[in-house]
Amino acid sequence: MPMLLIKGSFHLSGRSKPDGDTIPFVPDYVGEWKLVRGCRQPVPGVNGTVGVRLEGVDALETHYEGPYGGDEVRQPGRFPHAAANELLAWLGFPDVQRGPDEATTAVPASVPGYILTRGTDAYGRCVALVGRGAPPMASGYEVNVKVEHLRRTANHHLLSQGLAYPTFYEGLPKDLRLELVAAAQQARAARKGLWPSDATMRGGKIIGMASIIEEGDVVLLPKLFRRLKDHFSSGAPSLAGFPTFLAGAADRFRILSTDTELVGLHNVVEITNEHTLRMTHPIEDLLFEEK
Repeated sequence: MPMLLIKGSFHLSGRSKPDGDTIPFVPDYVGEWKLVRGCRQPVPGVNGTVGVRLEGVDALETHYEGPYGGDEVRQPGRFPHAAANELLAWLGFPDVQRGPDEATTAVPASVPGYILTRGTDAYGRCVALVGRGAPPMASGYEVNVKVEHLRRTANHHLLSQGLAYPTFYEGLPKDLRLELVAAAQQARAARKGLWPSDATMRGGKIIGMASIIEEGDVVLLPKLFRRLKDHFSSGAPSLAGFPTFLAGAADRFRILSTDTELVGLHNVVEITNEHTLRMTHPIEDLLFEEK
């Protein structure tokens, strides 16, 4: 599938809060943001910066608030920051400082690179494959992205190191998706990164918000974590109403192994003994529809 290539640089301004799957990017020619497809074009800051969301990658949250307010929270363990630090190191930032509010600075403050994007998501974020250094072709043109290109991206690297979960939406070509699945599955089999701690399918005991945030010990798929955080922030005291909450969130997806289309993650989430929650399908078996 052709993707738009944009050459530029990744920036850490001191106000930005990059995590393991989002990074600020400035094109060499800012006008190339107008070439990005989608129902909502990206809106750059005064210096041309747009936050780029890594395609096919979902890293543990370093600072999530959600629509119901409350404090920004981080998922448990060292892996939220491990993914963010690995992304920055892979891009070429040698000296990174992270403040208590997650604001990040680096010396130098920018490094060259490029993105390969098929467009924006429903929130106007540019979703892309992220590359470092010189691009494989000229900027501003579409590239027929192959597996060999994908293997040279941060997206592939983070999954191969076990520092993020694969999470896919419609539109990513099947050959690229399967390559990312293979990278993640190999990391899981080798017990790399977060996988030995992951409770998404084996189940985790969740008493309340404290179980899933920084002071807790239940490491889950970030998409499921965000739904749980929103559920508890809405005033829910327990998991009792969580399936109903998931039904209301109305995530649309297809189970690839059975070719079954469903609405609501409650269809693939199981709660036992009132407190133990697990997903019944691996995340790479789900293909989500953009909202």
